[in-house]
Parts: sequence; structure tokens; C-alpha cells
Amino acid sequence: MWRSRLHRVPVWLPPALLTLVVTGTGLGSAQLWRDELATWSAATRSPGDLARLAGTIDAATGPYYLLMHGWLAIVGDSTVALRAPAALAMAVAAGLLAVLGARLADGRTGLFAGLLFALLPGTSRYGQEARPYALASMFAVLATLLLVAALRRPSWPRWAGYAAAVAALGLTHLIALTLLAAHALVVLFAWWRGAPAAGVAAAAATGPEKADSDGTGAVDRRAWRWLVALVPAALLVSPLLLRAATQRSRQLDWVASAHLDDLSALPGGVAQSSVVGGLVVGVAALGAARLGRRALLPVGAVLLPVLLLFAAGTVVPLWVPRYLVFVVPFACLLAGAALAGVSAPAALAVVVLAGLLGLPDQEALRRTHEWPRSAPVDYAGAARVIADGQRPGDVVVYSPRNSWLFLDLGVGYHLADQPRDVLVTEDEVRRGDLWAAECQRPAQCLAGTPRVWLVVAGRHADPVATVTGAKGEALRAGFGVARVWQRSGLTVALLTSSPGR
Repeated sequence: MWRSRLHRVPVWLPPALLTLVVTGTGLGSAQLWRDELATWSAATRSPGDLARLAGTIDAATGPYYLLMHGWLAIVGDSTVALRAPAALAMAVAAGLLAVLGARLADGRTGLFAGLLFALLPGTSRYGQEARPYALASMFAVLATLLLVAALRRPSWPRWAGYAAAVAALGLTHLIALTLLAAHALVVLFAWWRGAPAAGVAAAAATGPEKADSDGTGAVDRRAWRWLVALVPAALLVSPLLLRAATQRSRQLDWVASAHLDDLSALPGGVAQSSVVGGLVVGVAALGAARLGRRALLPVGAVLLPVLLLFAAGTVVPLWVPRYLVFVVPFACLLAGAALAGVSAPAALAVVVLAGLLGLPDQEALRRTHEWPRSAPVDYAGAARVIADGQRPGDVVVYSPRNSWLFLDLGVGYHLADQPRDVLVTEDEVRRGDLWAAECQRPAQCLAGTPRVWLVVAGRHADPVATVTGAKGEALRAGFGVARVWQRSGLTVALLTSSPGR
């Protein structure tokens, strides 16, 4: 009786629910980290201010910021609210992955693929981050699933759905459009095989279900319809891509060129656990062998984006492992195919093993999203120090200002009634940037200030000594250190005006 009822459960439901439970656990535990602070800063601006920001920096993430602007206007800007869309997107991605696995192979493949995906530390890491990677994973699986449907039974409504999914994928994450190389491979395979093997070619995308095979003309029409379906995405994404290209030197100034060692480290990077990433890769290789021709699509969806980004990254600094998170579901699909070939208890044992091996990383990522995990940045702790000790007339100074740590945003997020940022001459919103502009003559801007709260990056016994340039000179000349508080990743100092200085 229970087995018959179990078979009636939709294949997508257990993976989706498990993913939602896992990603929802401790959703607000870790503080917002630097990238999420950029999301908060951007998403709380008006659409006009967002357009100005996109013209200066981070144009590639502009559509995501606009989406989050609407979301935050409804639910507020708490840590959980900021991260909830990512958690929901990962749950949907897991459900869609299960359906895709069922289409390509069978229900067991889809089920085990989705369950494995749900338990990966990387799924929690990016399902608990207010950034677009979870949405990109969802749209990547959705677009692939819709491609499978359109190739199996071509119709303009199906191709229109595929076109919409591809456009959403590009607007969410430009680099995720490298997935189209895998889609092109399957379409070209169908075209190359022609009428006699049309069914086999379509089977590479649709699995055991019978595919349409009504002659060479039908295959040609599939190829042309696929190209036409890419037009809306090209029209929407091209301006974004061109603008983002002009911002690369500023947006990615911290990225190094890609090297061969980066490829070996990628599974651990995207899975957020070296041992779990290695396990998934090993099982996925077995699954690819088991699927045979049906592995063409998921293997291409894993390897081609990786190879394309790596090749580009050797020429232009673009290689960032998290940019490839969207390939993880397809690796899990291949792994699911391998697990479908063994008994259900053995398959579940492997899934549970992956979950157990990832527990230390699951626990660590709920403490901080910073890397390494041993170096969290306690913005909330610094904010509490200031909140507990500030007086009317106090001001705050941050050093360094133009840092990816976003010291001012991090403290400001946790400190609603913060002291005046005395050196700011134009805030980041008016400037259309992620950083504010500071006074060129700090000594004049600090004149007459009785107390200064100084927040610097890192732990320092003498934080004033770390401040460089005219800002540091003005602080050392006009103020003395009254007290120093050290918090993880940050130092807060209270400076008081020195008589006679």
C-alpha cells in the first residue's frame, strides 16, 4: 500500500521540499557578507538610482537588483528577507532537476539527482546568499528542460517558453549563457544525424520517450526555431553585455588569470566542499557512462561552460568558481543516473554519505559566508560597540573607504541611528556607485569634531596607524585614542579631540 502511494508522489516534490528545508535552516544565521551588502545597497535604491548605478558599475547584476528592489519593497530588508528568493530558487531548481532527470532517463534518476543536489553544501551556500547564483541555477535547469520539451514535440509555444527562460538566464547571470553551447551541441547533433536518426538525436535530449522523427525537414525546423528562440535573449542581453564589458577592469580588478590548478579545485569550489565535490564528480562519471548518448546534454552542460570560461579566463581575468554554480545541477543529474542503476538502499546510502561528509561545511557556512571560513567579518559587533557608546555630535570614519569589504555598508546595515559619516561629500546613491566620495581635505572636514568612531579593516592594536594619506595625518594630528575594541575582521576605536592640537 505505502509503495503504491509513494509512486504517486510527483518526482519533483521530495527534492524541492528537502532543498527548502536544508536551505531554510539557519537562513539568517550568517551575517550579510560583502557581496550581499552590495545587493542591499543597490536594491534599496530607486529604479532611477539603480539605472545610474548600472551605468557606473555592476551593470551585469542590474536586473537582479531591480528584482530585489521590488521584493524588498514588499517584505523588508531583513537578512532572511534578502536571502529568501535564493532559497526558493534553489528549491525550484531541485524540483526541475528531478523532472529533467525523469525526462532524460527515468524517475529514479531524477529523484536521486534532486536529493543529492539538495544536500550539497554549495546548494545551501548559494541558496542562502542574496546574489543571483541560485536564480541562475534555476533558470539554467528550466531552460534545459524546456529545450528538451521543444525538441521532443516542437511547437511555437514551447519554443516561446524556452526563449523566455534563456532571456531570464542571461539577465540573471551573463556567464550562465555559456550553457547555450551545450544546447547548441544537442541541436546540431539532431541536425547532423538528419532524418534517419532524428529519433536517436532527439533521444539525446529527451530520453526514453518517443521523439518526433518526421524527416529532415522537421530536424531543420527544430534548428531554425532554436536560433529564432535566441533572438529575444540576444536583444535583451546584448546592451547589458556591452555595458558590463566596459566595467570589467573595475568590477573584476581582484580576479587573477585562470591556471590549470583552478580546474582541479573547481568541484570543491562549486560544491563548497572538496570531498563532496570529488564524490559528485566520481559518481557523475559513472552516470555518464550509464546514460550513453543520453549523456550528451548533461555532460555538455557541465563541461562546455567550464571550458569556455576557463579559456576566456586565461586571456581576460574572468575565472571565479562561483560563476559556474549553475552547472552543478547537471553534474548531480549524471550522478543520479549512476545511483539509479543500483538498489534504492545503496543509492540512498550514497546520498546520505554526501550529506554527512558535507556537514562540517554546512555548519561553517552558517557562521559566515567569508572565505576562508576562519575569517568572518563581524559588522554587527562593530555596530553594537558604536550603538552602546555614541553620543550626540559623534561622527564616524571608515578606512579603507574604497574597499570590497564595504565597511560603511556593513556597519550601517546593523546601525540604523549611526553617527554622521563626516568625510563623505557625496554618498554612493547620488554618486551612482557602490562607494561614497570623501573629503579631499580631511583636516578641515574633521575640524570642531569632539569624538570620532574609527572603523578599520582587520585587527589592530593601533588602528589609527593603519590609516594612510591625508586622512590618517588628520586623525593623528587632531585626535587621541580613548579606547579600542577588536571584533572579528574589524577594529573600532573611539578617538577624542586632543587639546592644543
